[in-house]
Amino acid sequence: MIEIYYVEDDWAIAETVKQYLEQKNIRVMRYATLAQAREALASHLPALVLLDWNMPDGHGDSLCQWIRRHWKELPIIFLTVRGDSAEIVCGFQNGADDYVVKPFTLEVLYARILALLRRTKTAAGQYLSCDGIVIDQKRCTVTYACEEIRLSAAEYHLLLYLMQNKGQTVTRERILEQLWDMNGSYVNDNTLTVTMKRLRDKLSQPACIKTVRSVGYRMEDTL
Repeated sequence: MIEIYYVEDDWAIAETVKQYLEQKNIRVMRYATLAQAREALASHLPALVLLDWNMPDGHGDSLCQWIRRHWKELPIIFLTVRGDSAEIVCGFQNGADDYVVKPFTLEVLYARILALLRRTKTAAGQYLSCDGIVIDQKRCTVTYACEEIRLSAAEYHLLLYLMQNKGQTVTRERILEQLWDMNGSYVNDNTLTVTMKRLRDKLSQPACIKTVRSVGYRMEDTL
């Protein structure tokens, strides 16, 4: 299911949009302030952000700028008032991918969301996230709480494999089969243990990486 974040302080509008989009199999998480949205984004990334311009704690462009500093390809649609060209120009200057003018029909909004997701389909799978840990697969970078974490190649590939199998228990044997060094030699069991310890240390012992006793590991959202 597609998941989007909807940043809108008008409860009536937000609820109408949420109900309609969820009928279209789009999961909508609604946030009433920019601060709430920023906190949610720091923990987990959606497929798209639907962002109203006028919010109680500022203008949407400030959140857009913040998103672009951390996740350059995350799709963003601005919602703006009819006739306010300044908002539209400012939105694009600060990184928005598209805009929808209020008042809008639900059908038009849905069509624009689908169109943007089609255009940015590579971005939808570019970011993997769990409890504030984000992997940018295009750049091979890892951030935690929006701060970049330097990992070794082995640590990165271990984290990537766990993230790609989020919610599933993967055995140590399966992990060992996946983690090859540059010469094609298998990583041994002790190396896996050491690599996992170093990875956990660098990520401040995240609760989302769980040890399944005598079996392997599982990564899952806990927040």
